[in-house]
Amino acid sequence: MLLGLRTAIYHTPDIAAGKLWYTKVLGFPPYFDQPFYVGFNVGGFELGLTPDGKAAVGAHWGVKDIESALARLLELGAEPRTDIQDVGEGIRVADVLDPWGNVFGIIENPNFPSSQ
Repeated sequence: MLLGLRTAIYHTPDIAAGKLWYTKVLGFPPYFDQPFYVGFNVGGFELGLTPDGKAAVGAHWGVKDIESALARLLELGAEPRTDIQDVGEGIRVADVLDPWGNVFGIIENPNFPSSQ
């Protein structure tokens, strides 16, 4: 039934600041940029920003090196939420809070092809 992550939407009351922060985190600009929604294509998946508080959600995003990814997020102003946790089968996860209090999860999963 579920095919995998397609979209994660984060509430950012200051959409311009959100766009700037996530552009730094991702290393590239959004493909869709409007006052009501900013969308980034991250490996074929959608990371969206909205000023609408009712749309705030979180998700785990795949990374190749969880230590480096976590360090980069913290360097860019994220607040630590959880330590890196080994959840079995070589899979490790961690969560931070972005500057607007959204949970931003990362996952290093050697069992999940990077192209999916």
